[in-house]
Amino acid sequence: MKISRRTLLVGGGAALLGGCTTTATPDPQTTREPPIPAYYKTIYGPLPNERFPIPAVDLSQVDPKFWRREVDDPTGERPGTIVVDTASNYLYWTMENGRAMRYGVGLGRQGFGWNGEARIPFKREWPTWTPPAEMIERDPELEKYRGGMEPGLGNPLGARALYLFEGKVDTLYRLHGTQEAYSIGRAVSSGCVRLLNQDIIDLYNRVPNGTRVIVRPPNAPIVA
Repeated sequence: MKISRRTLLVGGGAALLGGCTTTATPDPQTTREPPIPAYYKTIYGPLPNERFPIPAVDLSQVDPKFWRREVDDPTGERPGTIVVDTASNYLYWTMENGRAMRYGVGLGRQGFGWNGEARIPFKREWPTWTPPAEMIERDPELEKYRGGMEPGLGNPLGARALYLFEGKVDTLYRLHGTQEAYSIGRAVSSGCVRLLNQDIIDLYNRVPNGTRVIVRPPNAPIVA
């Protein structure tokens, strides 16, 4: 078929304009978020039997790479060790047969982070939160909690806390829960390592007192 000059100009012009604009309605099948697997809906579902009932996690606020999963252990540490990889915002609980349970975590803002090696002499369900004196000095509104903040969903330590000590000295850093799903994978806290409440409960149930904890600095990442 012979194409006239007028057809070429009209059709070609439309094609050129079409390359700069979008007039078609997006296909909802291509723009819809992928469905959340039933397994994750279950493990991050509500926990109504807790002392303070915990609602389901809004997983749309958490990058799927930070959802709890069992993986090949990349840490090189013996089983029964907690390793926090601050470069990737992952916490590993090392297990037998070269496996590890991996959790996404939120970490301390610049200037508030901590790294090193510690142990967990004790852990608490629904802990009381007591802000350090220097935190109260930075934020005088916390003065009312100098004697401790009662447990609950609004408590910064969440549903569980694992306390980190160097020898007999309290580092003042904790592994603890949070309801703030958006904070996982980010540097937002005052130095502690936060996990979703459903994840800290899972970790709490696995970890005995005396567990060794290694917090690796960002310049010493784990190569998975």
